Amino acid sequence: MNTEQALTGSIASSHVIKWLRAWHAVEGMPDAIDLEIVRQMLPDTPYGEGVREIRPPVEIHSDTFEGMLARDPDDHAVWGIAYNGKARRERQRFTIAHELGHFILHRSQQPNFNCDSQSVHTGIDGLRQIEREADEFAGNLLMPGDLLRDWISNQRIDLHVLSAIAKRFQVSFEALCIRFIKFTKQRAILVYWDNGFAKYEWRSSSAVRTRARIRRNGDPQEPLPGTLAADTSIDQEWDGAEMSAAIWCPEEATHMKLWEFKHSYSARDRILTLLLLEDAEPRSWDRSWQEGESFDSFDRFVSNGQLPVR
Repeated sequence: MNTEQALTGSIASSHVIKWLRAWHAVEGMPDAIDLEIVRQMLPDTPYGEGVREIRPPVEIHSDTFEGMLARDPDDHAVWGIAYNGKARRERQRFTIAHELGHFILHRSQQPNFNCDSQSVHTGIDGLRQIEREADEFAGNLLMPGDLLRDWISNQRIDLHVLSAIAKRFQVSFEALCIRFIKFTKQRAILVYWDNGFAKYEWRSSSAVRTRARIRRNGDPQEPLPGTLAADTSIDQEWDGAEMSAAIWCPEEATHMKLWEFKHSYSARDRILTLLLLEDAEPRSWDRSWQEGESFDSFDRFVSNGQLPVR
């Protein structure tokens, strides 16, 4: 029986990080992963078997293009990466890491990968799966879990703290917030609003275990009355506003508190809401959280830190 463990984005990224830390053993590894070193080193690792070179990434200026990994049709030992030159630098870094994930995980399956912002929403299960796997690799590589867990421990979390960590990793603010949800021990809920409606929602594992979820008021979901998300006169609240958790979460007792944080993007039609709830015990009578219930949108491309529409 073959007991070899299947290669995943998480496993691959952990090996790459281990190699990088050995590379930087003398002077110490920088907080922001150097993707140029990753690109150059991969052909000489077990993940680069049969490959002589990954060419330096090239820019393509397009509103619909995200990234690409392609094999040289004239030299199968050479691969190349392209990315959207119009995107923010943090987005470019994630895209390059994403394509390196395809290189490690999927290059034996096909000779090229074209990753536009809509490709993972086509409904084609196989395509969506490989995009998720490459995304998992990128998120784990750029935001190592051991560092993030250490940085968010033993301090009060607010959007200032999360923004500072995002800058250390050189990733987008929303990418770091999504990653925070995965690693925090706090009961936390993150909601991304687009044009007044909830587009994505993520819950931390402790929020899932205690059945902390936002009150539903329709489909699509709109911001709840009495919340900062619904208050158009407030654009930003990075320090957090205390309120009864029952305003947001119907199964919370009225005496339980939460802190609501709000970040509005420049266009003001997109909002990020972070809710941090007081600690509560898991509800032993409800075992649904053990039966596959997890982060609400982790079956989407954004599961490791990238929102598909910017």
